[in-house]
Amino acid sequence: MRPNLRATVVASLTAATITASTPAFADCFDDAATYHHVNADVLRAIAWEESNNRADARRTNTNGSVDYGLMQINSVHLDTLARFGIGTEDLMVACKSVYIAAWHLQRQMAKYGNSWAAIGAYHSATPALRDAYASRIAAKLTALKDAREARQTRR
Repeated sequence: MRPNLRATVVASLTAATITASTPAFADCFDDAATYHHVNADVLRAIAWEESNNRADARRTNTNGSVDYGLMQINSVHLDTLARFGIGTEDLMVACKSVYIAAWHLQRQMAKYGNSWAAIGAYHSATPALRDAYASRIAAKLTALKDAREARQTRR
């Protein structure tokens, strides 16, 4: 799956923002990824795609559902999360949001395997929406890799 040029350019322009997280914030991605056996950089790319790395993000969708926090966890998951004592206020806490996103991504990986389909299903199970989302995440991952390599070259 090749990301389109526009997505690559946008991702490249935002790669510095993705990598400029404070160490404590970055540790949430690494720790959550390790705990749930997912890729930390995929989580970072999802955070940028979903909320532009804003822990206070909240969006009401056209279907009436609501996306909460840094990782934009959708309200359709609230019943399941409530069984673990997690409510909407928890979704607005950055580190908690990352852990919950890693849990959600791991659930998609259990269904689709370690694949772009699993990454896309973080957003939607509808194939066209799933694949378009995975393409945007792929572009952000490429930009993240390029930004890291550029920093290494400057050192």
